[in-house]
Amino acid sequence: MSTMPATHGHNEACCNIPPVVSTGYSAKGSYDEVDGLKTYVTGPADANKGIVVIYDIFGYFDQTVQGADILATSHHQKYKVFIPDWFKGEPCPIEWYPPNTPEKQKNLGAFFGKNPPAGVASKLPEFVKALQAKNPSVKSWGIVGFCWGGKVVSLVTSSDANPFSIGAECHPAMVDPKEAETIKVPLALLASKEEPHDKVKQFEENLKTSAKHVETFGDQIHGWMAARADLSNDRVKAEYSRGYKTVLDFFGKHWP
Repeated sequence: MSTMPATHGHNEACCNIPPVVSTGYSAKGSYDEVDGLKTYVTGPADANKGIVVIYDIFGYFDQTVQGADILATSHHQKYKVFIPDWFKGEPCPIEWYPPNTPEKQKNLGAFFGKNPPAGVASKLPEFVKALQAKNPSVKSWGIVGFCWGGKVVSLVTSSDANPFSIGAECHPAMVDPKEAETIKVPLALLASKEEPHDKVKQFEENLKTSAKHVETFGDQIHGWMAARADLSNDRVKAEYSRGYKTVLDFFGKHWP
């Protein structure tokens, strides 16, 4: 159970998460086209910091869109938040998860083959340039990724072409401690009970950034802050909110 106080100087005093809607969420933002990609945009027009959200393999789920709105509206620091549609309208059907049949496993394998995280990570520097051109008030950029998107965060922030000043990975897929060695920006990693504990621990040890926050939400499943969040469950809803508070607090303290 993740009821222990968070470490690394974390506190939640600066965040005011709105009530989380369990079903029928009404998005606060709108959709635009950026660098040829449909992109969800939310947050104040005069924000001087921008956050790129990398969704999980299920795309624009209500839980993920609501999360973007939370990031954009819940902190004294103004953030403009963007979710590009890397899957171009063809996300993974959530019915394929969990992949407990040979057919589902085959389908998921083909999906990951078509949408490797490294491909998105390599496109992000140019995408951020396109975002910057359309949003000149934004002076620096952060990134938040969920599951598959968490792997994208590791890959881009550990690369020489990284355009981001800070990052967060929420229940990241394919945790590789080796990538942590070359991440130079402040980074938060929020793990579920389903990420390999030894790899999460080694990832934390390998992070040599100016600030880090690694925490395991020990009773939550892989996906609790995005598409697989069962927000009708009070415990999941509470930890969903706490996850976003944790990210916001980390960004509020450590964004250079």
